[in-house]
Amino acid sequence: METVRCDGSNICYSDQGKGEVIVLLHGFCGSAEYWEKVIPELSGNYRVIAPDLRGHGASEAPLGAYRIEQMADDVLSLLNKLEISEVILLGHSLGGYITLSFAQRHASRLKGFGLIHSTGYADSEEAKEKRLKSVSTIQNDGITAFVDGLVPGLFAPETAETTPHLIERTKEIGYKTPPQGAAGVALAMRERPDRRDVISASELPILLVAGGKDGLIPAERTFTSDKKNVTQATIAGAGHMSMYEAPEQLAAIIREFAEAVARR
Repeated sequence: METVRCDGSNICYSDQGKGEVIVLLHGFCGSAEYWEKVIPELSGNYRVIAPDLRGHGASEAPLGAYRIEQMADDVLSLLNKLEISEVILLGHSLGGYITLSFAQRHASRLKGFGLIHSTGYADSEEAKEKRLKSVSTIQNDGITAFVDGLVPGLFAPETAETTPHLIERTKEIGYKTPPQGAAGVALAMRERPDRRDVISASELPILLVAGGKDGLIPAERTFTSDKKNVTQATIAGAGHMSMYEAPEQLAAIIREFAEAVARR
């Protein structure tokens, strides 16, 4: 992992491979390690950059509420520091919210973008209340208790029986999340606006990936556009974590999308 200074905070990132640049943004209480099974599938043909987002992993976690726009600007600062002009930007869950903010304000830096188990919808009122409960759990019970409650629901039901080590690995990554970072990001997600219009208005190539057994973000909340420039892909047996549940299939979808972007 390497480190750069972005908007007053240190952001750590993984940078592997050579070629056209694909940037992968992880989900809530994750890190660049979320992509550990996907990056080797891509880095033979592409330069793959995966940051630890603000408040996560080895990156700095300032106190207070964050904003999705601020986290998107961290990605912009990272690209500027690395002198990279254009990328394919793909975000998982939280990373998808950041991707949409980036696409809304910095589209000239993108060759294409995509959401992986994410959505353009804003939080419902019920979801906003759950965000506040998450912050309370993190502050009162600690990050370990919060992650223990969060992670099992990210996977398809069968995963607990067939590959419980994937759940344990995801928990290990989540335990490294600074508590103040998790709280700050939960508040950022709570306040994000609806950005479905970013998908519907963009002429860039867009990839939307859903898990057939995703209990958090069902396919209909991911597939909010079927325009000609939008590629929809469903990973039938996956829940919210296809980078662990079906990494080769997810990598193949990303490769096919990147190849289509290159031919455009």
